[in-house]
Amino acid sequence: MPLRALFGLLLCAGCAPLSAQDATRAPEPNTRVPAGVVRYAPSVFPDRIVLSPAQDAAHGFAVAWRTDATVAAPVLEIVTAGDSPDMGTPRQVRASSRELRTENGIAQHHRADVDGLLADTLYAWRVQGGGTWSAWHHARTAPAPGAPLALLYFGDTQNKNVSLTTRVVREAMRHAPDARLALFAGDLVSGGDGEDDNEWGEWFEANESLPTSMAVAPAPGNHEYFEEFEDTPRERRVLGAHWPLQFALPGNGAPGAERTSYWFDYQDVRVAVIDGTSALDLGTAQAQARWLDGVLAASPHRWNIVVTHQPFYSPRAGRDNALLRKHLLPVIRRHAVDLVLQGHDHVYGRRLPGEAPTPVFVVSVAGAKQYRLSEQAQRTMRPVAEDTQLFQVVRIDGARLRYEARTATGRLYDAFELRDDGSAKSLVDLPEGRIDERRCERAKTLKGRADRCWE
Repeated sequence: MPLRALFGLLLCAGCAPLSAQDATRAPEPNTRVPAGVVRYAPSVFPDRIVLSPAQDAAHGFAVAWRTDATVAAPVLEIVTAGDSPDMGTPRQVRASSRELRTENGIAQHHRADVDGLLADTLYAWRVQGGGTWSAWHHARTAPAPGAPLALLYFGDTQNKNVSLTTRVVREAMRHAPDARLALFAGDLVSGGDGEDDNEWGEWFEANESLPTSMAVAPAPGNHEYFEEFEDTPRERRVLGAHWPLQFALPGNGAPGAERTSYWFDYQDVRVAVIDGTSALDLGTAQAQARWLDGVLAASPHRWNIVVTHQPFYSPRAGRDNALLRKHLLPVIRRHAVDLVLQGHDHVYGRRLPGEAPTPVFVVSVAGAKQYRLSEQAQRTMRPVAEDTQLFQVVRIDGARLRYEARTATGRLYDAFELRDDGSAKSLVDLPEGRIDERRCERAKTLKGRADRCWE
């Protein structure tokens, strides 16, 4: 045990317990929307605007947004960004529209796919509402391979997004203002509770300018699904209605998981997003493995990243995603994937390397919901953390990939580099400047509020 942790234990022998006020305090609601209040109703003004990468992110992107039901097939306008307020004559791209009925009324969700763009070019773009327009937003297309890249990775946000995810997103953007890409490892919202649209409204509010200033690539989590015919012999998982409409993702997924798996190229990295829920519960593990094998075999890049919600090696007690290891893990190892970025278990853990330095398996959590580490995770992962909100910054520059995990207050928690000398890759741990591991005491439950934590 680190000296600081031991010292913390000794100090806390005399720590006061939680106050009676803290012990009886009602839990904060999942959303800030009071019962009976309509906070996120659609209108003629475009909202929930999010940019996602095209398969070839150097030459295109796609944008999704929402309006009320009176707006159909609006347009996106785009120009090369300049310094004059006179934007010139923009190119117009017609969107497709689909209706969605929620607790907040009837909305139209729109998607515009923009192609034929120049690499490494700053574009100004806006989307149309009902007699209205969004602000002009800026987005830069990916450069050609060889240019440095900064990207962000977030574990589950899921609960209390405005209250407690907002600060993590702001801190991440402060630490990586040059980030071009944001990867989310699923369970963006809790879902399935009758407040799904409110939760999505809070996710967009919490992320503020991030979805319009960089490309957003999310993985679906189990909470993006819901249980149909729950507690009956007909029970099954069904993809929530928001997911296919809320994001404009590449349409190149695996058979059986076409809407929830996809891949794209961004500078020197190929990113493949798999759907762990579909693999585990809907029988698509083998189909996704065959698809992933082809995606990775065709990758021309030095670096390859896989994003999935459910971990291959779960750090929470009582969970074991054996089907992922049986069908998809051999593909990941065969193609020497560099990073496997995961969520689901609401702790932090980096799996200790085996015989080969890669792949590096990481589980992280950005949101408020927190779990406990299993004993196995404490033996096989380092560093680990409980009761800690985090974000991750990945920087790729030629033959080096640098990974940093930082806490909600920006403190460095984990760091390493992958280095490619042309014949092999090596992992170099970077302990300098990192704070000590965070461990917690709780009641004997797998999740819930920590009674006491220390570093």
